[in-house]
Amino acid sequence: MPKTFSAHEALLHLMITVSMADRTVTEKEIGEIGLLVDTLPVFEGFDRERVPALADETAKMLDTNGGIDRILRKAKDALPEKLYETAYALAIEISAVDLAAGQEELRFLEMLRDSFDLDPLVSAAIERSARVRYRKM
Repeated sequence: MPKTFSAHEALLHLMITVSMADRTVTEKEIGEIGLLVDTLPVFEGFDRERVPALADETAKMLDTNGGIDRILRKAKDALPEKLYETAYALAIEISAVDLAAGQEELRFLEMLRDSFDLDPLVSAAIERSARVRYRKM
């Protein structure tokens, strides 16, 4: 495992972690990660073929004692502060795609908010935006 994350890796490790939080990675979550990597400017220049290897790396870290804390710390170290809200928004996207976030996902999102010291109003706006986008008729 690398000693430090690149910014791209940090964002992906966070998205993969929220996907794995409930121990069930769905096809929708995998598809959403791929879509975000393919379409968002923040992933420009990233090789999408690396996603499966990063998912394996994330799973290995999560299987170790303190793995979530290590992922959060390394992600925070890798990201410029201007991408903290982006990281949270991407994690929310993955959480929202299944239309119901479990306790494990919600706990990880709380840890992410706290780790990045996100403004509660900004966090609420990001969460609300995802709920609105994924709402059903």
